[in-house]
Amino acid sequence: MNFFRGVMGGQAAGPQPSGAETIQKLCDRVASSTLLEDRRDAVRALKSLSKKYRMEVGTQAMDHLINILQTDRSDSEILGYALDTLYNIICNDEEEEQDESEDENAQKQADDLGTQFTEKFIQDPEHVTLLLTLLEEFDFHVRWPGVKLLTALLKNQGAQVQGIVLVSPMGVSRLMDLLADSREVIRNDGLLLLQQLTKGNAAIQKIVAFENAFERLLDIITEEGSSDGGIVVEDCLLLLLNLLKNNSSNQNFFKEGSFIQRMKPWFEVGDDNSGWSAQKVTNLHLMLQLVRVMVSPVNSPGATASCQKSMYQCGLLQQLCTILMATGVPADILTETINTVSEVIRGSQVNQDYFASVNAPSNPPRPAIVVLLMSMVNERQPFVLRCAVLYCFQCFLYKNQKGQGEIVATLLPSTIDANSISAGQLLCGGLFSADSLSNWCAAVALAHALQDNLTQKEQLLRVQLATSLGKPPVSLLQQCTNILSQGDKIVRRGSKVQTRVGLLMLLCTWISNCPIAVTHFLHNQENVPFLTAQISENLGEDERLVQGLCALLLGICIYYNDNSLENYTKEKLKQLIEKRIGKENFVEKLGFITKHELYSRAAQKPQPVFPSPEQMLFDHEFTKLVKELEGVITKAVHKSSEEEKKEEEVKKTLEQHDNIVTQYKELIREQDAQIQELKEQVASMSSQNEQTQATITQQLAQIQQHKDQYNILKLKLGKENQSQSNSQGDGSQVNGLQTEELTQLKEEMEELRKQHTLLQTLLGDKDALINTLRSEVAQTAGSSAGGSENAELLKELEALRSQVQSQSAEINQLKTERQELLRSSETGSSDVASTTDSSLDTAKMAELESRLTALTAETERLKGETKSLSESRADLEQQLASATSTAAILQTEKAKLQTEVQESKKEQDDLLMLLADQDQKIHSLKQRLKDLGETVEDEDDLDARDQTDDDDEEEEDEDED
Repeated sequence: MNFFRGVMGGQAAGPQPSGAETIQKLCDRVASSTLLEDRRDAVRALKSLSKKYRMEVGTQAMDHLINILQTDRSDSEILGYALDTLYNIICNDEEEEQDESEDENAQKQADDLGTQFTEKFIQDPEHVTLLLTLLEEFDFHVRWPGVKLLTALLKNQGAQVQGIVLVSPMGVSRLMDLLADSREVIRNDGLLLLQQLTKGNAAIQKIVAFENAFERLLDIITEEGSSDGGIVVEDCLLLLLNLLKNNSSNQNFFKEGSFIQRMKPWFEVGDDNSGWSAQKVTNLHLMLQLVRVMVSPVNSPGATASCQKSMYQCGLLQQLCTILMATGVPADILTETINTVSEVIRGSQVNQDYFASVNAPSNPPRPAIVVLLMSMVNERQPFVLRCAVLYCFQCFLYKNQKGQGEIVATLLPSTIDANSISAGQLLCGGLFSADSLSNWCAAVALAHALQDNLTQKEQLLRVQLATSLGKPPVSLLQQCTNILSQGDKIVRRGSKVQTRVGLLMLLCTWISNCPIAVTHFLHNQENVPFLTAQISENLGEDERLVQGLCALLLGICIYYNDNSLENYTKEKLKQLIEKRIGKENFVEKLGFITKHELYSRAAQKPQPVFPSPEQMLFDHEFTKLVKELEGVITKAVHKSSEEEKKEEEVKKTLEQHDNIVTQYKELIREQDAQIQELKEQVASMSSQNEQTQATITQQLAQIQQHKDQYNILKLKLGKENQSQSNSQGDGSQVNGLQTEELTQLKEEMEELRKQHTLLQTLLGDKDALINTLRSEVAQTAGSSAGGSENAELLKELEALRSQVQSQSAEINQLKTERQELLRSSETGSSDVASTTDSSLDTAKMAELESRLTALTAETERLKGETKSLSESRADLEQQLASATSTAAILQTEKAKLQTEVQESKKEQDDLLMLLADQDQKIHSLKQRLKDLGETVEDEDDLDARDQTDDDDEEEEDEDED
């Protein structure tokens, strides 16, 4: 009874047992009791003590609780108690609440305790597998604590538990079933479980995505009210971010599944934006982050472009621009929307053009770009909002030469409208305002309008500014340098460093790779002395960055100098550096830029993110420019005048050789065109060859007709011979006439045989000529397609040859039969001669005479048919003669083509020899440049594609020859 009083809180007569003793007794009871009710009561008691005596319960009872999960599967109540107890000793949430008022050491001990118990639980992977099996139980008291326990395990030891779940059969699929549970508590905790499961594990992220997670999550978001939904929508969005962020496979699956189109309704914000709850702000913020994940600059360019195209086509970009221009939108949502629109249009010409056409709902309407720039140069706007607008403007101009031209055009005198505010006017106003942050943002924005665009750099030189009444206008370039020099005194008082850094970055971007701008900059006599004075002075830490930028600007003036100004040639500027600054000191000051702590932070990603306005010094694109120019400027400064002259000579020589090579390339292109024409001629000759084959086929058909007519004549003659062998009386006279006719037919047949032999000879010559043409066509075309066509022609010729041979055999057979007929007719004549002495009566003679008359008529008819056959044979011979002449013409043309191809090959060989000599000379000159320390850019890298095409055509010519 003392035991039960100790557990239930009753008073005992003796001393009260400690918590550890009570827990030990309860563990013994769980292990030794045979009745399920006793074990259930003991586990319930352990659950009630697990929060207060977390250490003791976890140390003594964990093995017993796991054993309960394995053995008492049939009782859901005891399973629920055991799972709750394990959750209490593993989870740190309760401890964190209690430790809020305690010191950090106690907090760390509590976290370590949960981690230790988690490690003990997952020592045997079968325990996690067992827990996954229990999640299949539909009973609420088993499934819900099982979900919470697995979530706590993942929080404490995520990587190890993820590995166990990943190798467990159907482990991820079982957890995905939680999203289909009709009980919202289990479904919502299942979302939290999947969030922990998918953190940092790409393999599990892919499995979850292919388990139809996107479809289920989007359905839940829609059911819960999208952006107006509660915490469940937030959990779904966090899980979607886990699945998509830095996972290109899932991003592609999300796009291919048309899930981007389902995101559009999320951003349908009504006109009344007065009521924005904290949960709605959080949900919409996560939704915008989800869009940014799909079009992040860190993704592959192809995938990003595809998602940008889908977002424009489904209207998502249009919906985001609607939020951008709406009123009453919270500042943080507006800022994130600007960042999202920025990345949706970055590098996409179609999206950038659409954004340029968006107007704000004002009177009169103003372009969205102008409205955003007004916010950027307004010092009363939040800092993060101004950074977002700058990022949006940079993304709008990224790889958008059309947009760059439109921005610069608003500054030119011919396009300025005094009645409206333009982007150029806002940028100039920000550039010369009293707010240093506006100066920096405007300078960087204007630099992006010039990025990699030589045309706009030259156009911007035309911009004139009116400084004050009664004074002539000055150029924008001159005004920037004036502010730098006039602000020197202000800088020394400890302010405006940010302004000078922005202006120097603008000037460096402007004049880089633009010799005309360099000339304009050097034309002002005050600029170079100002730069040298700034670089040569020994200033404090804050001024080192300005000195480095001044050194970079002066180095650009040397590297891109075209020596058009006599007082500021490359050589004179280098002498000036050596006398007033010193080359080593100059290079050291130039290195201050990359050594600055904020340089590496800006070089990491395009978006300008700064903790405070004072740290806003470097632009991402400018860091690329510094990395590109630092080395070449250092080499240019160290070069001597002799090296410069040698380099110029080498460059001139290379240019001459380049011109020669260009001429040869043009010549080779012309020859390629000629070869193409020859190929077309070969194709036309092939078509003529096909026509010739058709003519031969027609002639063979006529021969077949003649053969059929001959067979008919043979049959008729056979019948006449039979009738003559049975006749008497004047049969000798009749047979004599038939013999004479047969002799004529024999002669005609012999003549036909000779003609047939002649036709066979002509056909043989034609076959040989066609074979010759086929080989020449194969050599000239040099392609697989031509070879296949010639092969088909060869097959057709073989078939025709076999037909001619079969016809020859049939004619020989007919000849044999004709000889047999002649022998039989001679035998009949001898038989009639032996009976000439017999007497015949008058009636028989009359009958013989009538028969003779009939035979004579038949013979005349046969003569007419023979004559028509002779005429047909003459026509056939004429057609063969024309075909032979055509073949001779074709052979002549092929000989000419072959000669031309040989001449072209010789010319190309000569050209290749010349090119090889020129390449050898160029190589030697480049080697001399390298020996002099000059970096030489290979021409092969510039003309690799052209050279590859030329080599391919030369190989085809060799194959044809």
